Amino acid sequence: MLDTARPMRILFITATRIGDAVLSTGLLDHLPRTDPEADITIVCGPAAEGVFARMPRRRETIIVDKRRFDVHWLELWWRTVPTLWDLVVDLRGSALSFLVPARRRAVMRGGRRPGHRLGHLGSVLQLNPPPLPVVWTAAADQSRAEALIPGPGPVIAPVIALGPTAKWEEKVWPAERFVALFRGLAGALPGARPAVFAGPGPGERRAAERVLAGLPGAIDLAGRLSLAEVAACFARCALYVGNDSGLMRLAAAAGVPTLGLFGPSSASEYAPAGRCTGFVAAPGPEGAAPIAALGVAEALAAARELLARAALARAA
Repeated sequence: MLDTARPMRILFITATRIGDAVLSTGLLDHLPRTDPEADITIVCGPAAEGVFARMPRRRETIIVDKRRFDVHWLELWWRTVPTLWDLVVDLRGSALSFLVPARRRAVMRGGRRPGHRLGHLGSVLQLNPPPLPVVWTAAADQSRAEALIPGPGPVIAPVIALGPTAKWEEKVWPAERFVALFRGLAGALPGARPAVFAGPGPGERRAAERVLAGLPGAIDLAGRLSLAEVAACFARCALYVGNDSGLMRLAAAAGVPTLGLFGPSSASEYAPAGRCTGFVAAPGPEGAAPIAALGVAEALAAARELLARAALARAA
């Protein structure tokens, strides 16, 4: 029998990458509704740790660094096997979930299958429709964002966020097209300023600098913030446009109108998921088209349509 005298113990095994971790936040937001006092232990990769840093009801985050011969799984088993878990949610489909004591298991099966990744995640807990991703921020994150992106309110500010980087070079839209896109959008948002975001690391910085060089006066936030601070900044922007990346998914979860740019990745699987989102894909076979085939005119039209849709939603 379940011991109702103590909080429910949940082990939640999620992604190593930021984007996939963000998609899993809807499930984490849903779980405490069954037990508001639940203690949740999260297992993720180092890059994704910041996604969960401000999450309520988080007992701890176990960071899994990949090691040779899969030694990291043995170390994780050693840390988690002493606990009798009330629920193990395993989005990695690992053997670990069957090797630790648990009253209930929800394990995601591996392999590619049709449909959006968010639906696949929701099916693990039999949630249809699946819960949308969320972000968690603290007052300090929001204060930092307000200092960096001043505006008349927490949502509508004349700032267009640009995400010109991605983990894989093949996903990166040319820098000069981000510059042209912003200039085309600036007329629809009088006084708008660009804000350039990127992840940590020299490669991301170099990609961001190519856009910053073409937009003097842009707010440079490339690699300078924690993920919670980035999410708080996104919530103060009027629009986010970026490559298929973790930052794109974080922007959508933060609630900013988010336009994803797709080339050699599948929009039907990974389009941004949030309250107001859209995507535009390069012409050609889905998941195989070169991102350079996506023109500025097509991206500009999609961005303007998304802004119009966001304005109608605010007016409703």
